[in-house]
Amino acid sequence: MKLDAKIPSGPLAEKWDRRKFEMKLVAPANKRKYRIIVVGTGLAGASAAATLAELGYFVDAFCFQDSSRRAHSIAAQGGINAAKNYQGDGDSIYRLFYDTVKGGDFRSREANVYRLAQVSAQIIDQAVAQGVPFAREYGGLLANRSFGGAQVSRTFYARGQTGQQLLLGAYSSLSRQIGLGMVNMHERTEMLDVVVVNGRAKGIITRNLKTGVIRRHLADAVVLATGGYGNVFYLSTNAIGCNVTATFRAYRRGAGFANPCFTQIHPTCIPVSGDYQSKLTLMSESLRNDGRVWVPKKKGDKRIPVEIPENERDYYLERKYPSFGNLAPRDIASRSAKQVCDEGRGIGESGLGVYLDFSDAIARLGEDKIRERYGNLFHMYQKITDENPYNVPMRIYPAVHYTMGGLWVDYDLQSTIPGLFVIGEANFSDHGANRLGASALMQGLADGYFVLPYTLANYLASTPREQVSVDSAEFAELEKSVRDRMYRLLSIKGKRSPASFHRELGSIMWEHCGMARNKDGLMKALRKIPELREEFYKNLLVKGGNEEFNQQLERAGRVEDYFEFAELMCMDALEREESCGGHFREEFQTDDGEARRNDERFKHVAVWEYKGDEKPVRHQEALEFETVQLATRSYK
Repeated sequence: MKLDAKIPSGPLAEKWDRRKFEMKLVAPANKRKYRIIVVGTGLAGASAAATLAELGYFVDAFCFQDSSRRAHSIAAQGGINAAKNYQGDGDSIYRLFYDTVKGGDFRSREANVYRLAQVSAQIIDQAVAQGVPFAREYGGLLANRSFGGAQVSRTFYARGQTGQQLLLGAYSSLSRQIGLGMVNMHERTEMLDVVVVNGRAKGIITRNLKTGVIRRHLADAVVLATGGYGNVFYLSTNAIGCNVTATFRAYRRGAGFANPCFTQIHPTCIPVSGDYQSKLTLMSESLRNDGRVWVPKKKGDKRIPVEIPENERDYYLERKYPSFGNLAPRDIASRSAKQVCDEGRGIGESGLGVYLDFSDAIARLGEDKIRERYGNLFHMYQKITDENPYNVPMRIYPAVHYTMGGLWVDYDLQSTIPGLFVIGEANFSDHGANRLGASALMQGLADGYFVLPYTLANYLASTPREQVSVDSAEFAELEKSVRDRMYRLLSIKGKRSPASFHRELGSIMWEHCGMARNKDGLMKALRKIPELREEFYKNLLVKGGNEEFNQQLERAGRVEDYFEFAELMCMDALEREESCGGHFREEFQTDDGEARRNDERFKHVAVWEYKGDEKPVRHQEALEFETVQLATRSYK
């Protein structure tokens, strides 16, 4: 496997402009000769499909929801970062770039991150033009607030509905192109494999989730915008339908998978309340602007919060990280919450929770101001917990949220399979070992609106068109493979549901590859996962048939992929003998419990190559830091 990042030469601030000028173009009259497949229509996919169609390409867009408006991007509530410096508080493109590299614990590419910061301001202008109702100051300027890992206010927001509003903006652009006949939208359709012909991605195999019909789809290039793999843990903040199948199947066809162990634990989620739960609920990080995080100082103190006096409370983030306080980055805030709970100072019946208290902010600003900023989030919390956060502190605890790992891509967002592009959370490129809050929306829209349209055109213009048909042997063989897989899962006729296997796998992953990892635990997981997978193939029960609406069959295929992928995650975590960002190896920490990197051995991207029944091969892309000086990440 050859890893050529294709990073342009020259000064960092000029690399993207230089690359755009060097790229080959497709003339307007020639664009309609090409057909592009876009899988996933969240923020990254919808923006990419709409922009490519606006340019003149024909696009086939696919989503497994009944509408792209239901993509999981709507769950990103708090805001989107951009370097506009409306507040005049010292922000700049360079500071956004630096904060992102530092926040990722120096495990991301400088060039990609700087480009992200460069185009961030364009995203806001695009969204405003689409009618996205960002919050505004009294004078009319767009409002900003802070997010974790930054000491400036650069996060644009629409109350607590930013992801939803941005998705509606992208959806409106996509809908326009559907109406013009430039986008053929395939709802309730799941990609089950990517077709590679003569070494290039040329199409996909799909299954219609309503009818079970399996189809072949041909294109000149394929774009994956299918999100992350956090649901490998079963309980996460992701929608239940989110899965790894699209990217994992691409990995099996030759696409390198980068840094799969880099998963993010979000510190601000509603705690688990029982075994009946199938997902967890995220409370936006924006709440940490005005909410103060604390636990009792005494172990086992189960008094209600109003009975605990101020001098018996430990505002541990403010104590440990005075410069950033409650806006410490997510990985640090999550580990700190776990630490105080492990000490026996957690709140609630389970002891797995901490308080997020707004009483000081309400006293300072008034309840109306807090309601204006976070009203819908407070309403959601009260509906779920039956507790009024205006009167009592919220109860929160860390949960699996985002994944920084993903398919390896070069500077052009192309995977190791030519013609297969990967955007948004599905790729690894921008966040290193930890994503800063409000940067997911920024990356998804940057990739879709402002990067992919240039780089995809360069690929098309540089690649001679081949006469490929859906009747070719490659398509036929892969369709047969997909059908055989469906029938194999249906024919086991055991006694356990796909969900029961998923829950057990998730428990293994959370215990041994969750907030903290160690060698013994990872080795134990690598013994347990194959044993559970063996039982899966002996005792799985999927009722119904293939060519019909069958949600158990959908779930079984996704869980099957999670088994193999979970092993890959644990292998990656085991090989990376350091702590960085969301990857915390207990053997590698400082005396005061902070992450200890090993830049000499692990200043690289780990890229895994599929080798069938043999162990996958680990490749490395060295990371060069020419602009940012490597330093111990500190928020104190």
